[in-house]
Amino acid sequence: MGFIANNLKEQQELTDLELILKDDNTHWDIQRNHKMLAPEWFPQSGVQLTWPHENTDWADMLEEVTACYLRLAYEIALREPLIIVCPNIEAVKTLIDEQLPQSAKDNIRYFACPTNDTWARDHAFLTVIDTAGIQLLDYRFNGWGGKFEATYDNAINRRLYEAGVVKGNYTSRLDFELEGGSIESDGKGTLLTTAECLLNPNRNPQYDKAQIESILAEDFGIDHFLWLEHGALAGDDTDSHVDTLARLCPNDTIVYVQCQRPTDKHYEDLRLMEAELQAFRTREGEPFRLIPVPLPEAIYDEDGERLPATYANYLVMNRTVLFPTYAQPEGDEMAKRALQQAFPGYDIVGVDCRALIRQHGSLHCATMQYPRGVVPEKESV
Repeated sequence: MGFIANNLKEQQELTDLELILKDDNTHWDIQRNHKMLAPEWFPQSGVQLTWPHENTDWADMLEEVTACYLRLAYEIALREPLIIVCPNIEAVKTLIDEQLPQSAKDNIRYFACPTNDTWARDHAFLTVIDTAGIQLLDYRFNGWGGKFEATYDNAINRRLYEAGVVKGNYTSRLDFELEGGSIESDGKGTLLTTAECLLNPNRNPQYDKAQIESILAEDFGIDHFLWLEHGALAGDDTDSHVDTLARLCPNDTIVYVQCQRPTDKHYEDLRLMEAELQAFRTREGEPFRLIPVPLPEAIYDEDGERLPATYANYLVMNRTVLFPTYAQPEGDEMAKRALQQAFPGYDIVGVDCRALIRQHGSLHCATMQYPRGVVPEKESV
């Protein structure tokens, strides 16, 4: 893919009166007293990667996963600014200087700070846009319900903000546990999530469903909640993050995982999830357009445990979708065709993510996009 120049200078600044964006026949209108959790296809100013290192769970396969991150860095930085977070920036910078072309290197900025792990989707800021501008919401990340240590990762956002790497109005929400992979926004007031994660007592046990909806409505401007009660992948540490199962897309579309193998252990639960999606309605009372992606053939680790491979774990960028592939030509191609239907006019680019699923995540889990205005132009960092 060719270099796509960063055109932040040409992007319209948000005003306190109104923002109108037209993209794939979707309109966002932010007027006084309104707010939105920016959908992933909203114009972006950059993407964050939190880089693997020898003190993470990647230590035993660091070379393999680093190769995957290099590919991600290449595909991202060719298209828009990339923030790389890692304790040992000099080592990462040396590697990138050796491996990536200048056109990509010019679009990368580095930030050194301690990290526990690499899953930026779940520890990074969630960005709300309202009449006051850009709101950077810093939620508590507790390692998916206390399963893993996350003290360092939980402090990354504040460090990035204080260093000026990201811009906006900082809001501490460290009293509430929320991961980016657990929610999907369409930018029009609809939020898609799973009961298994958001209502799990290992997240916010002090709140019931109605209270959680009230908090998210206030934080994100949500007035239409879609709760999935079914759908889970073997090997998933996140308690059924929605970004592994079903994704909101432009034009009232949902991309979702479908299993067509009756002998697969996921078949029945994903069939029930599909029925839920068919019953969901938009804020206007219309059915969603549903586009299935196949469930990949089973992939196992060295202990014989199934890994949570999924094509739903893709990243939407500026006019590009990066999606995970698993060296399964038929499934990889079917997923690419499905995503092209959901995102017409976008480049659909595959990245081999077999290394990532060894630690039970994939491409979307490893990345966090920031809407326009969050990542400043490189000269001002």
